[in-house]
Amino acid sequence: MVVLQKMKFAIALLFIALNSVVASELILTGTVISNNEKMIPARYMGYVKKINFEVGDVVEREDTLFELESAEFDILESQADLALEQAKLMVDVYESRRNSLKKEKRNLERDRKLFSKQDFKMNMDDISEATDNVSSSLESAQVLVKEASEKTKQFASVMGYLKVKAPNNGILVDKRIRVGDMVAPGMLTMIIVDMDHLEIEAEVAESDLKYVRRNKVVNIKIPSLGYKASGYIKAVVPSANPMAHTFKIRVHFEKKNDMIFPGMYAKVFIDLTNEIANKLN
Repeated sequence: MVVLQKMKFAIALLFIALNSVVASELILTGTVISNNEKMIPARYMGYVKKINFEVGDVVEREDTLFELESAEFDILESQADLALEQAKLMVDVYESRRNSLKKEKRNLERDRKLFSKQDFKMNMDDISEATDNVSSSLESAQVLVKEASEKTKQFASVMGYLKVKAPNNGILVDKRIRVGDMVAPGMLTMIIVDMDHLEIEAEVAESDLKYVRRNKVVNIKIPSLGYKASGYIKAVVPSANPMAHTFKIRVHFEKKNDMIFPGMYAKVFIDLTNEIANKLN
C-alpha cells in the first residue's frame, strides 16, 4: 500500500513537471517603438516663414516641411548673380579687345611696306604690349568668373536648405516651431516617425538574461488591439540598468495592422520549454 502511494506521488510529480515544461514561458512587458525616428534640425538661422504640415500628418520623402525667411539670402544671392554677370561681361570685353589687337597685328604685318622700319617696330611693340596687358586682364577676369560661380553655387545650396525637406516617409509626431519663430542651426524643429518599421522594446531581468538570445523566435501581443504575432529577438542591448538590473531587448515583428502605433503597450512571450527540459535532464 505504501509502495503504491509512493508510485502515485512520483507520477503526480512527473505530471506536474511535464506540464510545467509544456506551459512555462517568460513574459516581458514592453513598448512599441519605431526603428526609424528622425529628428529634423534647422541648418541655418532665420525666421520660420511657412509650415506645410501639422502633427499627425503623413509626409513623404522630399516633401517641404517648412520654409525659412529668405529676404536677406535673396539679396546676397542677387549680389552674387550680379557679380557673376559683371565678371562674364569683363571677360567678353577683354576677349573682344584681344581679338581686335590680333587683327591689328595681322593688318600691320600685311601693310608692312607702307611703314618705315622704325615705325613698324614701334607699332608692333605697342600692339604686343597692349596684347600682354589685355591677356593679363583677361586671366584676372576669368578668375573672377570662377570665384563668382562658386559663390552662386554656395548661395543656391543655402537657398535649398531654407526649404527643409522630409528625409523619409512617415508621420509627423512632434512640431516645435510656429510661423514667425526664430530657429538656430542644430535646433530641433520636428520629429518624423516611420510607421512601416516598428519594433518592441522590452526589459529583461538580469536573472532571466540566460533565456534570451539573438534571433530567438518569440510571440508578441498588443492587448489593446488583441493583436498577436510572432517575431524574433533582433538585439540584446549590452548595457544594464544599474538600479533595476535589467537589460533592454529589441523584438522585430511583422506589422499587419495599420492601427499599431509607437508607444503602445505590448507583451513578449519567450518559450522556456527547451531550457526547463534541459534542466530536468
